[in-house]
Amino acid sequence: MLSKPLCALISCLMFLAVSAQAQDPATLRIATYNPDLSRKGPGLLLRDILAGKDKQIAAVIATLVELDADILVLTDVDYDHGRVALTALAEALAHAGAPYPHRFTARPNSGMATGLDMDGDGRLGGPGDAQGFGFFAGKGGLAVLSRLPIDAAGVRDFSDFLWQDLPGNIIDNSLTAPARAIQRLSNTSHWDVPVILSDGAPLHLLIWHATPPVFDGPKDRNGRRNHDEAAFWLRMLDGTLPFAPPDAPFVLLGEAKLDPIDGDGRNGAINALLTHPKLQDPAPQGQHGRKEPEHKGPAALDTTLYDFGGLRVDYVLPSAGLGVRDAGVLWPGDDAPNAETFARASRHRPVWVDIALPLP
Repeated sequence: MLSKPLCALISCLMFLAVSAQAQDPATLRIATYNPDLSRKGPGLLLRDILAGKDKQIAAVIATLVELDADILVLTDVDYDHGRVALTALAEALAHAGAPYPHRFTARPNSGMATGLDMDGDGRLGGPGDAQGFGFFAGKGGLAVLSRLPIDAAGVRDFSDFLWQDLPGNIIDNSLTAPARAIQRLSNTSHWDVPVILSDGAPLHLLIWHATPPVFDGPKDRNGRRNHDEAAFWLRMLDGTLPFAPPDAPFVLLGEAKLDPIDGDGRNGAINALLTHPKLQDPAPQGQHGRKEPEHKGPAALDTTLYDFGGLRVDYVLPSAGLGVRDAGVLWPGDDAPNAETFARASRHRPVWVDIALPLP
């Protein structure tokens, strides 16, 4: 049950938001969004949702209602064993008029203890000693919310795949032998999640949330790992992994934490994905009208705003045979009634693509 303060906040923000355009019923809207639903300790996200006083959570809910996606991948939401926080979020969305009866999440690598000194700082048990950086198990996980059924039995979770086993990897050679032997490639997760269309056919969602390619010094461990997290999908599509390539149709989506042109990081793999013959890039654009004269890439493609400017780091890339009707970044101009809501929710903005139905 939502508290009265949270209901009031959501109602107020929804009143200020511009109503989303009615979607063509012959389309399927697929989106990804980093809602910044991670907190400083386990259980705190659930506490904040149930308390009903958190303005940021209310802004996230208003943003997702306006986004009106049929399938939504959230790339930063704390995981708990009972999936209680995700259930509470889904109940809040349903109360606000955006029901998602089908949900999937699984334990991420972030915060997963290894018992080793993975970051080489001479201490054990720190956030850098986890499989993926995190102060507690489950911090900043992934989740799928869907209006279509999810084939949970058909999900493939590649999150335990070892970094050293990726063909052509650029693993940090300064890792100790014990660390290298257990270091997983995924900072958070790599998933293949099938959703079931109305005709009973599956649409595969290839999902990931990469590590930031910074904060690691001259060894560039994070930059190398970020590159290889995207390269995982290149190897998957090319059939050089010990897993069967996904059957088309599919959509590759999530947070690469990397701009193809600007910012730090090794952008070879993300650019290879954007031009891969099995994928298409609809190049979703926002309506903010921002300019980035110091950047080479178009500001309209940005999906997040850092202190130094905007970058394109979130992606929705349909397989080549799918018909794209429309695409965009839910990022209005600063003078739009809903601009403050989106900014309060997260530094990221939702990225969406409308796929034509029926699928080929």
